[in-house]
Amino acid sequence: MKNKILSEFRFFMSMPRDMRLVLGTNMIYAFVLPIIDIFVGAYIMRSSNNPSMVAVYQLCVYTGIPFTFLINGFLLNKIKISRLYSFGMLLSGVSMIFMMTLSNISMVGVSISGFIMGASFGFFWANRDFLALDTTNDTNRNYYYGVETFFYTLTFIIVPAVVGWFLIQSGNLGWFGGNVVGAYKIVTGIVLLLTILASIVIHQHRFNNPKQKKFLYFHFDPLWRKMLGLASLKGMVQGYLVTAPAILIMTLVGNEGDLGTIQSVSGILTAFILYFLGRTTKPKHRIYIFAAGMTIFLVGALTNQILFSAFGVIVFVLCKVLFMPLHDIAYFPIQMQVIDLLSERENRSKYAYIFNHEFGLYLGRFFGLVLFIGLAFYVSRDFALRYSLVIVALIQMLSIPLAKNIMKHSYLEEK
Repeated sequence: MKNKILSEFRFFMSMPRDMRLVLGTNMIYAFVLPIIDIFVGAYIMRSSNNPSMVAVYQLCVYTGIPFTFLINGFLLNKIKISRLYSFGMLLSGVSMIFMMTLSNISMVGVSISGFIMGASFGFFWANRDFLALDTTNDTNRNYYYGVETFFYTLTFIIVPAVVGWFLIQSGNLGWFGGNVVGAYKIVTGIVLLLTILASIVIHQHRFNNPKQKKFLYFHFDPLWRKMLGLASLKGMVQGYLVTAPAILIMTLVGNEGDLGTIQSVSGILTAFILYFLGRTTKPKHRIYIFAAGMTIFLVGALTNQILFSAFGVIVFVLCKVLFMPLHDIAYFPIQMQVIDLLSERENRSKYAYIFNHEFGLYLGRFFGLVLFIGLAFYVSRDFALRYSLVIVALIQMLSIPLAKNIMKHSYLEEK
């Protein structure tokens, strides 16, 4: 076992240094993402008991992301990419601090906090995507995303369990005067420290900014338009997976402790499967991984719809834990292969495609969240929680033939 671990470490160290530093930064920030994705929504739900407010928060987050992608594109002409990257990570801590300082959770306060968090994600993902693209190639991207999703999955096991336990114990044992808000403030402080540490790591190398300054284009190759369609489908499911699970668990299961425990049940096995897939699979296997993830998500959504109980939620969340990393480990290399091909053919900055891709994601996120808010407001909250996930899951199945077509054309044209 020891020799196997050492062998894998040596393989990791054989990768380019710039790629290892980007991975190292993302590994540290991976401890922050579960808190943002899970517990901020739970905090709003606990404070307001209004699932629509959670959805509005996420809509503001998603509105802030493409706006910041645009600002980031102009700033890259003057500021080092590592500084913009670290600023995005630090801004996520600032957003949480702003949320904790609100005396009353109101729609205005939640909207501002959401937009700030969206801005942090914009700076983080815009620069993270470019650095991942710039420091990898098609032969090592399965490994890159295998390692990244392996670590992200582990943190989504460990962090929810630990933070959930801490929040529950603070209430049960009377820590911070028995006020759970005080415990949330401690968690926010830890988030800020982790973002500082990640920022230090990313500054250990002089990364290259995009060489071409222009990044605003309105006409693209037909292959890219297909990629935007795939991005919209991905964005639609993203809108639900950062909103619905927290609301479902708080509504049908219990509290944050249950939420953290459920997230951890099948995650360890998933993490090692992901590492194995990243280490052993080739580009031609991506479509099979992609299809497997979509099918698992549909099974979870159907189970939740049929049972609509605590057990149904548990099955859905377990399926979500499997689906998300399987989807990402296949999706991102497909996206980057298309960007590599088209940026050379059209002689454009790779950041132009990263920026434009975000609007495809936003369109899907907006549609998904508006669908949820509309069903919750005009029909009922239970109807939205029970049936909208199935609607989204069925629409997502269209991603499989679309992704297959994109892969077929991108590799044929490259040859």
